[in-house]
Amino acid sequence: MAEPALKKDKAQTAGHLAIRRIPMASLSDTAGVVHGRLQSQRDDIIDLIIITDLHGRYRGVVELKRLLHARDTESIASLMREDWPTVLPDTDQERAADAATRSGVATLPVVTLDRQPVGVLSASILLEVLAQEHREDVHRFAGILHAQAGSIHALEDPPFRRTVRRLPWLLIGLTLSAAATGIMVGFERLLEADVTVAFFIPALVYLADAVGTQTEMIAVRHLSLRRRPLGSLLRGEILTGGLIGLALGLIAYLAVWATFGSTSVAAGVGISLLAACMLASALGLLLPWMLARLGIDPAFGSGPVATIIQDVATILIYFAVMTALLQT
Repeated sequence: MAEPALKKDKAQTAGHLAIRRIPMASLSDTAGVVHGRLQSQRDDIIDLIIITDLHGRYRGVVELKRLLHARDTESIASLMREDWPTVLPDTDQERAADAATRSGVATLPVVTLDRQPVGVLSASILLEVLAQEHREDVHRFAGILHAQAGSIHALEDPPFRRTVRRLPWLLIGLTLSAAATGIMVGFERLLEADVTVAFFIPALVYLADAVGTQTEMIAVRHLSLRRRPLGSLLRGEILTGGLIGLALGLIAYLAVWATFGSTSVAAGVGISLLAACMLASALGLLLPWMLARLGIDPAFGSGPVATIIQDVATILIYFAVMTALLQT
């Protein structure tokens, strides 16, 4: 029987991870009897022999190396270690691994409060627990893992389950993308009057998406590390987006004016960039925050939904500004 795999969607406790088919002996046994029993049984792990009293209660362990070096007539009780560390079945896997590390042991018995042996945590299980917890800590410190069980599934689930979790958000984006087409159709006359207006739509949409994506990444990382009032965060992010938009808008104004010689078109592009960057920063913060408050992993929904909303809003802002400037 193989050792149980560590799955994040199951209880992360010592009792769940414990290997249950293990060698056991009684205080009255001799080393020879136990050694012969080990040869005839097919236990999943033999690093430790669990010792019980006549009532089946846990009393201690005998290490395999001590049993192999003992005389056949030597009593198990004389070989037993009563001070070997144990954990309860409901002990968290990380605490169990920490207990083994602090005690300097590679195998850890799992024993109930009334001293009934449940099984043992092997060295390979403890190492996997330590590696898994280390990865989670690194991810959390980096801000790419929110402290929720659901977030862990993002890259660990089978491909079909990942698709089921992610596809609905993309379908929302597909539905909303129809609005972008509707806006383009609504401003058909403006495009026919000055085709130059259409040249800058891809760049505007890209820059707004880039600013929004930056904000989303920062917001998701912040949500995984600490909590602050939304108001102050939103004000700061809108101001940041405004400053970024102002810098990009000025550069775009000069470039468009120098290339096309139209101050109206140049001003429209610059003003649109300023407004779109401010809006993208606000949406990039608000959507992850809202999803986190609803108990939904922001990594799944904020990107697809924010992107299409930013795209639609950017196009709408751009055409509104251009209509106001070119028809005056």
